[in-house]
Amino acid sequence: MAEADLIIRGATVCLPDRMAVASVAVADGKICAVGGELSAKQALDARGLLLMPGAIDAHVHYNEPGRTEWEGWATGTLASAAGGATCVFEMPLNAFPPTLDAESFRAKRAAAEASSVLDFALWGGITPLNLDKLSELAECGVIGFKAFMCSSGTPDFERSDLTTLRAGMRQAAQLGLPVAVHAEDEPMIARLVAEAKAAGKVGARDYLASRPIAAEVEGIRNACDIAGETGCRLHIVHVSCGEGIDAIREARHRGVDVTAETCPHYLAFNEDDVVAIGAPAKCAPPIRAENVRADMVARVKRGQIDTLGTDHSPCPPVMKESDDFFLIWGGIMGAQQFVGPLFAAGLDAATIASLTGPNVARRFGLEGRKGSIAVGHDADLLLLDPKKEHVVTCGELLTRHRLSPYAGRTFPVSVHSVWVRGQPAWSAEGGRGPSRGRLVAGPRVL
Repeated sequence: MAEADLIIRGATVCLPDRMAVASVAVADGKICAVGGELSAKQALDARGLLLMPGAIDAHVHYNEPGRTEWEGWATGTLASAAGGATCVFEMPLNAFPPTLDAESFRAKRAAAEASSVLDFALWGGITPLNLDKLSELAECGVIGFKAFMCSSGTPDFERSDLTTLRAGMRQAAQLGLPVAVHAEDEPMIARLVAEAKAAGKVGARDYLASRPIAAEVEGIRNACDIAGETGCRLHIVHVSCGEGIDAIREARHRGVDVTAETCPHYLAFNEDDVVAIGAPAKCAPPIRAENVRADMVARVKRGQIDTLGTDHSPCPPVMKESDDFFLIWGGIMGAQQFVGPLFAAGLDAATIASLTGPNVARRFGLEGRKGSIAVGHDADLLLLDPKKEHVVTCGELLTRHRLSPYAGRTFPVSVHSVWVRGQPAWSAEGGRGPSRGRLVAGPRVL
């Protein structure tokens, strides 16, 4: 073999089929060898460290263009890199305009290419207003489509009622692209919110009660039924409860092509934490009771979850300030806390690697390109120190706004360094590296 560009020597490596102490060589942005007697222009002694596939975070909101003051690609992707990600899929909202047609896709792609540290894919949206634009989004290279069954929180991205969702899923199936769904039943939530406000109930626990497990399960069941009817590949995002997982598993047993994502915050926090932390811990679906959190961790360990993503959903701090918990922006700022909370929840390295790497790549058509430490794959690599605890502080946050529900939490591992296609993206010692992100196009344009 010709001399490689980089060799990482002696780490414990998460390989596709096992954990092993090995050396990994990189040339021209690809993994060119694993193990054996290797030489390279640059060598890194990684003995005692853990080398994993860089995480693919298929669920982030960076909000640029249009709402860059909320986050932006430069700060968002740097924070994601420090959290262990090497590739991100950016959602069609909350940028302005949202990614609903070819023109908005091109604007977002240009913003990302100008400042993204990480490789990226872009989701397109499904709303009642752009059902005639899904084909052009597919030709642009979207990784899939995203729909909200309840209010999205921004007026420029309308929710999909069942008729809209059916029409969107039917087209997505014809285009060969998956649909990601925020599954909560809008009529049930609207009724409960109205009742709470009429009674003057505006606290954190009142908000939590207004979005019950029953609303999430109803949304999941309806989405699964439509996916089965249309032949659409369905991905339910940010599942927060075991009952939701059960509904997905039941649909799968009926032949529906459906997968489930959950997020670190559903494994890290419970509803008492939401009350104690306040606004930074508000999200939808909401964080649940302790028994639900513990059950979700157990289900991840049993293999009942397909992927993990952060659902990083930032906003200016003023949008997290109100005596009325219903008026507070509902989103977790968690890009920089991706793999750390997963280890803290008791998941092992092999499980985390699967749920943030090959499982994501397989679901979204990137298998053979990203998500695994294997010869021929992009050299997207995450090096962790498994013996160095990390305490989260707001001062270390790389996001535009230094606000996080994880502040004060201790993780049992620390991120050492991250590479994207063999180029340094971030390291604990040196900060931002020279990597520049590229579009990872969906399968329509491969």
